[in-house]
Amino acid sequence: MRLFDEGSGAFREVEIRPRMTVYVCGITPYDSAHLGHGFVYTQFDVLVRYLRHLGANVVHVQNVTDVDDDILRVARQRGVDYRELAERETRAFERTMGAINITPPTHSPLASEFVPQIVGEVRALVEAGHGYERDGTVYFRIASWPPYGELSGLAREEMLQLAAERGGHPEDPNKDDPLDFVLWQRSLPDEPSWDSPWGKGRPGWHIECSTMARSLLGQPLDVHGGGKDLIYPHHESERAQALALPGSPEPFVRHWMHAGTVHMAGEKMSKSLGNLAFVADLLERHAPRDIRTFLLRQHYRQDWAFDEAQLEQEPAMRSIRYAPDHFAEQPPMREQFFGALDEDLDTPSALRCLEVARLSHHPGAPAFIAEAESILGLDF
Repeated sequence: MRLFDEGSGAFREVEIRPRMTVYVCGITPYDSAHLGHGFVYTQFDVLVRYLRHLGANVVHVQNVTDVDDDILRVARQRGVDYRELAERETRAFERTMGAINITPPTHSPLASEFVPQIVGEVRALVEAGHGYERDGTVYFRIASWPPYGELSGLAREEMLQLAAERGGHPEDPNKDDPLDFVLWQRSLPDEPSWDSPWGKGRPGWHIECSTMARSLLGQPLDVHGGGKDLIYPHHESERAQALALPGSPEPFVRHWMHAGTVHMAGEKMSKSLGNLAFVADLLERHAPRDIRTFLLRQHYRQDWAFDEAQLEQEPAMRSIRYAPDHFAEQPPMREQFFGALDEDLDTPSALRCLEVARLSHHPGAPAFIAEAESILGLDF
């Protein structure tokens, strides 16, 4: 199997081993799951299903960022405890993802459960000269880690712009470099806090994921992914933290895998813009199988625009007719199906193979259909 690896910028072979590890960045649970979430997690669900079909024992971790600027802000606005908000939205997310047949991850760790490990890793980074403290907040010193920027391949000006857009606060006067990022931050009086060598505070966003991934899966990870908007600064910073730790083995990740962006009304679908199609709302109007099939028609690395009129056509797509002997053509449809998944998880091509088989009278079609539906998660 070949996957495009963001770390090398090239397609690379994935070695299928008896035990494989997959870490997918999860949600910050302060609002409902939108179609962008559905797209990312459906695609990674297919990856995990396929690796298991190939014989790997996959340990799949998808975190929950329950301590974060956004969730604390929304909890404050709504007048609720952040833990209550996180619990409610996490359960709603799990129900919604389950409705479109996404397999629960092996582990769904909460960031708040790993604070002692996070404090330990931040302390190690500071002692190694990669971190420094100012007024109770600890920053990662990117000047101490020259490879910073290699994963994203961005110029400094591009990183500064994205850091400003994505909560990196390059204007912070306490930083040695505007691109230095927070490892540990001092808590405000109404925010949760934990004891640390730098006073009471809470983890920075990036260190949460790298610590949870290393703690639960070891290093290197086989696959680490999420939406491509996480490449910078989140995954870039994760990689720097993990590899800068004394004694850290290389690489941190064998394959960096990122899903494309879903657009709506001409803009990226996002909570900040409010141009969202919520999966729960779509489930009131469309069959779960149709939603999942619709998402599989998009290649995972593709940016695409959501148009509900196209989703409405999904039931009709099942009635498209093919030549009656199409399934029997060479190479066999099963070979084409697996060839598609082996070539950078090409779910649109794999789905077409399944649809041809469904309309075939070939004696081998029923067994193949069952196998293919299980891998694509269409075995509702």
